[in-house]
Amino acid sequence: MFRHHFDQTLDNWVVFHWFTLSFSGGCINAGGFLATGKFVTHVTGFATLFGVDITNNQIKAAIGILSVPLFFLIGAFIAGLLIDRPIHKGKDPHFDWVMGLSAACLFLAAGGGELQFFGGFSAAVVGLKQNYLLLVLLCLASGLQNGAITSSSGRSVRTTHLTGLTTDLGLGLARTLTFDLKKNLFDKEARANYLRIGSILSFILGSGVGAWVFIKVGYKGFILSGLIASYAAWHGRKSKIEARILPPP
Repeated sequence: MFRHHFDQTLDNWVVFHWFTLSFSGGCINAGGFLATGKFVTHVTGFATLFGVDITNNQIKAAIGILSVPLFFLIGAFIAGLLIDRPIHKGKDPHFDWVMGLSAACLFLAAGGGELQFFGGFSAAVVGLKQNYLLLVLLCLASGLQNGAITSSSGRSVRTTHLTGLTTDLGLGLARTLTFDLKKNLFDKEARANYLRIGSILSFILGSGVGAWVFIKVGYKGFILSGLIASYAAWHGRKSKIEARILPPP
């Protein structure tokens, strides 16, 4: 899942894992929106809400809403420390730690919701104060997950939002359809486009399935994404152990 690059021949099992995490990203975003009225991985939206609140002279609300996406940044920063930094130093990256932290945030979101820490599901859309901690947990979980997959895919795949991914896809389609590329470059770009399209469709599917689940069970819906993140953490740990056991080629 984590030691693969889109430049290489794509392994169907690895691709399935990446698409599953994109599916999970769609679930998280759907649950966050239904619970709070805000898209938790949409940093642009938070910046827009900040501008709106400032214009309405709601300074406290503006500062609060602008602080939420900082936790997405913190999640990505932690992923960089635990993954990119060890790789740079020639050590084992800790994908398992990063995805384990992401899973913990999601389980806390589910448990806290059931204990009414965030108010009734979908009833907290009127303000930020009651659902602030929920948004923090979801943004942190998403930043951790996105950082892990962005690193493992050579910055070709994003699993928690679509804006950059859609831009990359547009550029990639232009290269494959109109550029006179050598075969190896064409194959590389085609693989990247395949991953981008699959990630977008998986995110959309996750949003639809997630919305249905959250409407049925409320906050407990975050358990689904938590289980997916837990599986990813286990897989990262398993891969790390196998890499140490197997002799070098």
